[in-house]
Amino acid sequence: MTKIALIGAGGKMGCRLTDNFLKCTDYLLHYLEVSPQGIANLIQRNVTVSDQGSTVPDADVVILAVPDVAIGAISQDIIPLMKPGALVLTLDPAAPLDGVIAHRDDLGYVIAHPCHPSIFNWEPTEHDFRDFYGGITAKQSIVVALMHGTEAHYQLGEKVSQDMYAPIKDTHRITLEQMAILEPAMVETLAQTCMEVVKEGYDRILELGVPQAAARDFVLGHLRIQIAVLFKEVNGTFSDAAYKISKRAKPILFRDDWKKIFEMDDIRQQVKDITSK
Repeated sequence: MTKIALIGAGGKMGCRLTDNFLKCTDYLLHYLEVSPQGIANLIQRNVTVSDQGSTVPDADVVILAVPDVAIGAISQDIIPLMKPGALVLTLDPAAPLDGVIAHRDDLGYVIAHPCHPSIFNWEPTEHDFRDFYGGITAKQSIVVALMHGTEAHYQLGEKVSQDMYAPIKDTHRITLEQMAILEPAMVETLAQTCMEVVKEGYDRILELGVPQAAARDFVLGHLRIQIAVLFKEVNGTFSDAAYKISKRAKPILFRDDWKKIFEMDDIRQQVKDITSK
């Protein structure tokens, strides 16, 4: 049976993974946590905290479910304890791309990140699965990358990732660099920023007196249709007037060189901003 040490098991991400692993019988899990709140979170789940010194050296897989700003320092303590041939599994591309995670040539390194359920084609399950933001979720896809190691390391990392992010729709194998293009560049630097601006616009129209219920229904309804049309989830186009106004708006809202956020030099700076304290 595969032995897993889950580092940071009582944290925000760790608790989400712990909840899924508690439903899975394919592994021997050891849950590691040092913060008082994290330990309390695990006690609420009837989970016993394991000892780092005795469990990490015996683990086949060590999952680093810790914040980006702390993962580098924590890895310096954890990685030297691991047995040769074991797998380091991280949950985000920022720290691996920034090179802050301790490296050993005799270990495998895999990164796996959830896509989260799409806003389209939801498939409710029989169970009350909760996604990472608290909502009831259907199947989600994941992206998985092999940073270092063998094909066997990748296959093990993919299997563990599918179980800890379950229920899974599709698993997409990509490179570390491609994962960083997706996050942070695409979904955080671009999409989240745009959504924050939309929310600021929404708050502004409420200040101008538009009734909140009307504004919410109007904005969210149009966002859904706009996403559906742009990503070809429905057949159709916008009106000529809508295209005219968006053409006028782009140079007002965006700099001409905004797509440089997808260039690797810029992405490396993005991840440095993420991993630095």
